[in-house]
Amino acid sequence: MNLGRYIRRTAGHQPDAEAVVCGPVRLTYAELDDHSDRLATALGHLGLGRGDRVATLAANRAELVVTEAALCKAGLARVPINARLGAAEVAHLLTESDARVLLTDAAHLETARVAVPGTGVKAVLGYDGPSDLGPGCAETLAATTAEPVEVECAEDDIAVLHFTSGSTGRLKAAVQTYGNRLALLRKSVMSADTRVGPGGRQILAGPVTHASGMPLLGILFAGGCAIVLPRWDAEEFLATVQRERATHAFVVPTMVNTVLALPGARDYDISSLRQLIYGAAPMSPARIRAAWDLFGPVLSQGFGCGETTSGVLFLSTEDHRRAIEGEDEELLLSCGRPIAEAEVRIVDDSGAPVADGEIGEIAVRGPDVVPGYHNAPDLTAQTFRDGWFHTGDLARRRSDGYVFIVDRKKDMIISGGFNIYAVEVESVLHQHPDVYEAAVVGIPDEQWGEAVQAVVVPRDGAVLDEAELIAFCAGRLARMKKPRAVEVVAALPHNPNGKIDRRAIRERYWAGAERRVH
Repeated sequence: MNLGRYIRRTAGHQPDAEAVVCGPVRLTYAELDDHSDRLATALGHLGLGRGDRVATLAANRAELVVTEAALCKAGLARVPINARLGAAEVAHLLTESDARVLLTDAAHLETARVAVPGTGVKAVLGYDGPSDLGPGCAETLAATTAEPVEVECAEDDIAVLHFTSGSTGRLKAAVQTYGNRLALLRKSVMSADTRVGPGGRQILAGPVTHASGMPLLGILFAGGCAIVLPRWDAEEFLATVQRERATHAFVVPTMVNTVLALPGARDYDISSLRQLIYGAAPMSPARIRAAWDLFGPVLSQGFGCGETTSGVLFLSTEDHRRAIEGEDEELLLSCGRPIAEAEVRIVDDSGAPVADGEIGEIAVRGPDVVPGYHNAPDLTAQTFRDGWFHTGDLARRRSDGYVFIVDRKKDMIISGGFNIYAVEVESVLHQHPDVYEAAVVGIPDEQWGEAVQAVVVPRDGAVLDEAELIAFCAGRLARMKKPRAVEVVAALPHNPNGKIDRRAIRERYWAGAERRVH
């Protein structure tokens, strides 16, 4: 198998159609095919062969798409490094992955200069031109004769080492194989909600090296255009939808929040949008309704992770409509039903399915589930059991298949012997009209073991009262679930993937505690 051949096929069908747009750079399918062939050939000249690892360290740019296409063609393994990591973390990932080549941009040259020595990296290519670390990427491609590259791979060959710190702070890499990536491609084009074919233009708003880049192969297979935002800016996002007549977009809830906060959001023509998919974090029903009001009936939600090679649960636009129009309002709290080839169960600690309505852990299996973690046999054995990936997400299943996440296992609060789910409390806080963002953690309590602590960010211009917020929650939650205290802050910490960093919040309260529950 070779996933790069689909790009070549699309280039044959529509060579002049736009494949990639990023800032001022616009690449046709013919150009993408040519540039990726040249890069694949150049990497071969550097001595790389099937299965060797190539790392990237750069902010969003068109060349990252060229690189992904080239690595698919050459049967190489991609090591995308989060552009926000420090030099020590980058060095660790380069060593851990056994990367042989690093491609980086000018903004990360200094990080690379510190990180590369002592690793197995033999060559550094600069996306922005040559430097003291190595030649420029464009110059290398210009000096390389374009030859069709199509290395045959096995399904279990490594395609991507998907490093993530998750919420524990521990860097780990899900081993995404070429078989996993082929399953990702299939599910991207199987549904009319996610297929982006000729004439379709999808905005990828976050880092395309990670979750936002998951749709890329499906777009290039089906003949659509990938519009990569160089960086997130709410006004530029709306301007891009208007200018490029974007039909699809993938965003995270924090991005939606920033768009909703724009006074002039309705000044843009976003009528071309047919699908706005959000995911990677929960979004409150109030925010969903506000987004529906702004964007129109185009919302859908995906749930997945690096271990499942993107989404395995999907809440469709029709599901959103049914909820918003009052037919089934509970659906706004759901992350959807299983899609494509994924099997999803809610299980107890022994791995046995629990009854509908009972809380258990989400477990997934299917061709898109990775075989394990790179160089982490203990963690793999703990997380992948009897063919099922155990996500660590606690949820309940409704009899019609809809799944409702209640919390992460490690974020569950145990107070006075009762299990309290932080997400449940956060969803109530988000219903308050003056709350912009909220996080809930368990903090030390001599009497109860843990107490529920809320940390909230007010909307611009709003003033939040602790007692009033607690009373607001008390009217909507069981007494033991309401926050015992509320702290109002200007902003919440987020991890490099844009998710609220509960670990950092919790650490402030547990520092110095003799006994730690988490």
